[in-house]
Amino acid sequence: MRDNGRNTLAVNLEPVKVDDKLSKRKSFRRKLLKNWELYLFIAPAFFYFLIFHYVPMYGIQIAFKNFIPTKGILGSPWVGFDHFERFFNSYYFWDLLWNTLSISLYELAVGFPLPIILALSFNEAKNVFFKRAVQTVTYAPHFISVVVMAGIIITFLSPTTGIIIHMLNFLGIDAPAFLTDPAWFKTVYVLSGVWQSTGWGTVIYLAALSGVDPQLYEAAIMDGASRWQRIWNINIPAIIPTITILLILNMGSILGVGFEKILLLQNPLNMEASDVISTFVYRSGLLDAQYSFSTAVGLFNSVVNAILLVTVNQIARRTNETSLW
Repeated sequence: MRDNGRNTLAVNLEPVKVDDKLSKRKSFRRKLLKNWELYLFIAPAFFYFLIFHYVPMYGIQIAFKNFIPTKGILGSPWVGFDHFERFFNSYYFWDLLWNTLSISLYELAVGFPLPIILALSFNEAKNVFFKRAVQTVTYAPHFISVVVMAGIIITFLSPTTGIIIHMLNFLGIDAPAFLTDPAWFKTVYVLSGVWQSTGWGTVIYLAALSGVDPQLYEAAIMDGASRWQRIWNINIPAIIPTITILLILNMGSILGVGFEKILLLQNPLNMEASDVISTFVYRSGLLDAQYSFSTAVGLFNSVVNAILLVTVNQIARRTNETSLW
């Protein structure tokens, strides 16, 4: 009797499960037809990431193979972790890792707080004309391309025609070799990047500050709070979630130093400080045609970034309950 009862119950539950699936499919179709404009609007971005970011991940497997172009990806023999071991045991591994980490941490330490300070300053500015003029001046460098930016840096710091070199010499200062001295490469790279991106980074924080209730400022003024006290107790807490999210994203790309600008500023004399993982991947993969080896190095870089992203996100979620997911 019990077995019959169980069988009967199971038989009775099956149609219910089927009906639930059908109802979910119908509701999804109704939502799709009802909001088809929104899905059509997001379709280009969806297919862009699908075609150019997810489909190429199929080629990651050549990091574990001895890729031979004539045999293709599937026909190339497996070699396991040989390429990773070769990279870890190479004499240049620690130099590449140190250069990448030092540039990223230098850029994070200098460039991350400046947009916050600039946004808080803009938010306190009362003269509308002055505020808009300064915002325009600080935002403009963001729209300069990397190639043009590298050309500006080389022109301004040229030992023979550089305007900055001539200004320093005019002041009686012996100008260092900014472009060829390895000790100056990271400073030139980071400060030029900060100049180009700081103004644009303030947009996000200004957007967060615009959501602060004006009644909070009025109540603070009525209580006798000074301007610094209003900034410390109202403005900064309001942008803490935004700061946390951007910090997580920056920490998740700490090894993702782009190769374009570094490659344009790189020369044999500053190679000691300018050679990073991304430029090594470009050189070994495209110039030396070591496809499997360069893919392994790039995969190592991406895995480390992913681990850092997940780790920092978990720490942020446990400390202040603000995270990406």
